[in-house]
Amino acid sequence: MKSILQMIVVLSVLCGMAGFCLSYLKMTTAPLIESQALTFVQGPAILEVFKNAENSPIEDRRSFTLADGRRVNVFPCMEGGRLTGVAVEQFGSGYGGDLGVVVGFRIAEDTLAGIGITTMKETAGVGTRVKEPSFLKQFPGKALPVKLRNQGGEIDAISGATVSSNGVIGAVAKAVDVYQELKPLLLETWK
Repeated sequence: MKSILQMIVVLSVLCGMAGFCLSYLKMTTAPLIESQALTFVQGPAILEVFKNAENSPIEDRRSFTLADGRRVNVFPCMEGGRLTGVAVEQFGSGYGGDLGVVVGFRIAEDTLAGIGITTMKETAGVGTRVKEPSFLKQFPGKALPVKLRNQGGEIDAISGATVSSNGVIGAVAKAVDVYQELKPLLLETWK
């Protein structure tokens, strides 16, 4: 009986130490992981959307809490010393899983500045075509809300990649909701 208790105590201590080590490792690497994602995943997409930004949208980003409790990063675009646009990243359901889309908005016109794809697991040569310039160039200047042509909108879906096209439009729709909810706060934040 004594050996069983001793074994339980030893296993409990080992499990506790392993749990502590894993949580410590997660805490120490989280900022590095976020920095890498901003630099190599979100950053290029944001800079593609806001080519004329005079600031660094990544460095000037702010985090906001939505009405449903979710946190979202907002990336500002400053031109001539004033806020001209913002970008947010949202996700839609693609064929291979979630599709990450950075969606930029022009504040004054309430139109899209453009979109950039950040993450995807779509079928090569089919669903991955949502990342091609021929698809992405359809979005700048479009009025909100944005829909595919077969839904009464102005965006042409990619032939053979309907699920991926719908995933992008779904992510854009979520980003539009976030933008419309936060717009008064954004104008106050970056005067």
